Amino acid sequence: MLNKQQLTHFKTMLQTELENTSKQLQQNNHFGLHEDESIYNYTGELSAYDNHPADTGTELFEREKDLAIDKHYKDEEVEIKEALAAIDNGTYGKCKVCSSEIPIERLEALPTALTCAQHSPHQVISDYRPVEEDTRNADVEVNHDNENVGFDEEDSWQSVAKWGNSDGPSDFFDPPEHYDQMYLNSNENISYVEDIENSIGVDMDGKNIQIFPTTQLKEYEEDLDEEGVMTTFGDLKEFEQEPYVED
Repeated sequence: MLNKQQLTHFKTMLQTELENTSKQLQQNNHFGLHEDESIYNYTGELSAYDNHPADTGTELFEREKDLAIDKHYKDEEVEIKEALAAIDNGTYGKCKVCSSEIPIERLEALPTALTCAQHSPHQVISDYRPVEEDTRNADVEVNHDNENVGFDEEDSWQSVAKWGNSDGPSDFFDPPEHYDQMYLNSNENISYVEDIENSIGVDMDGKNIQIFPTTQLKEYEEDLDEEGVMTTFGDLKEFEQEPYVED
């Protein structure tokens, strides 16, 4: 049971903390967080139309940080007022859950404590994770038990990364020749395995083989000629009816 002198001591501590917290909020004007104030007014911009997405992302991060700090001060202010109210009604120093005495050492370290350590609401660590983690695989190096020739997760990443990312030549052991290939496995085929598969087609019964003349097919034939190798279809030129065209 806290005596009168101890209660006065903790009340003084709490009043000082309340004054400092309120002053901090006033000095920062609640970090400019007003209902009628947008992020553009906060940054001095009339519009974000001409801003780079990275700049907008930085401004958004700073705004979220302001929200978090403002909430921290407001929560602290509420806890201090609750502790002062407990002193006034004679319940300060007793756990509001089990009514046991709160150790004086705990109150010295945390004057706003209204529960014992065993019943502290802050001892539970949240296990909340973003819902996106249930639907995506962060590892783009997908290992398949069987060879997958369809459009998989790795192909999805390649399709997006080819439009630009932060990788540069220094990020590769054997850098690609062009900057538009600066992404993981940029030299791999997408949704097919052999080069010939991108230039060959059949009907719905798997018959009537047709070869679509493309620049890639021409390069494939030249490689076969250099190696003295023929495909299982024989000479591909027998199936060609049109001259080579660009992909």
